[in-house]
Amino acid sequence: MDKDIARLKKETLVRQIKELPSLLVAFSGGVDSSFLLALAQLILGDKVTAATASSITYPLREQAAAAEFARQRGIRHIIFKSDETGLPEFISNPPDRCYHCKKFLSKRLIELANERDIRYIAHAANLDDLSDHRPGLKSSKEMGILSPLVDSRLSKDEIRFLSMEMGLDTWDKPAMACLASRIPYGSPITIEKLKMVEEAEEVLAENGFRQFRVRHHDSVARIEVGGDEIGRIVEEGLRKKVVKRFREIGFTYISLDLEGYTPGSMNRDLENAERD
Repeated sequence: MDKDIARLKKETLVRQIKELPSLLVAFSGGVDSSFLLALAQLILGDKVTAATASSITYPLREQAAAAEFARQRGIRHIIFKSDETGLPEFISNPPDRCYHCKKFLSKRLIELANERDIRYIAHAANLDDLSDHRPGLKSSKEMGILSPLVDSRLSKDEIRFLSMEMGLDTWDKPAMACLASRIPYGSPITIEKLKMVEEAEEVLAENGFRQFRVRHHDSVARIEVGGDEIGRIVEEGLRKKVVKRFREIGFTYISLDLEGYTPGSMNRDLENAERD
């Protein structure tokens, strides 16, 4: 990564934001949305508002972290209820699930913005997101949601670097994604499955793991942890503790993916189907 190029891209982003009279930022509390929100506040001041969805697909610890980030900076923050479980296209979990989910979310964001006379809405997709299966980006664009990080050609690594330069403690925060992404396409999404995933991932967080996923394959939990943490999770004492807790949560079998944490690993079935 070229640091000077990253800074030039940031200048492009700053110019974009300066042109906006007011802005609502879809704020998850992750690396990208924290960077966008903090920068927007520096430029727009109290003309920027953060909006965070309270949803069964969003871990409570992430919602709490987002609220604390906004509170510390004095940013107006809306936490609104979002219930995707009422969407048949979400529950059935097709490959374009994210398209329908993001469209539903975008409608709520538009309602919130209109109620407060906010002219523009932005989300924090970055350039790297374009290289993965992300149908939600299409619906956001259709709904008129801005993607300034993509427009500025900012990658994840560049956003982490620029966040560090800004002194944001989120700069090295592990990647996070909707809990529904832990369930294979075609396998119906239920509240029970989402709660099992959240509880299982909380076990890993409590035991000091930084980057992880628990993939829900019915009675099987497939654990992904960072490559540098695989050795630790198979240590006898910790391994037995994790197995015991996962069984209490409801999993019958607990497996470890030897490849380690892999973003978008559930999309491989789609890639294989396309090749076939």
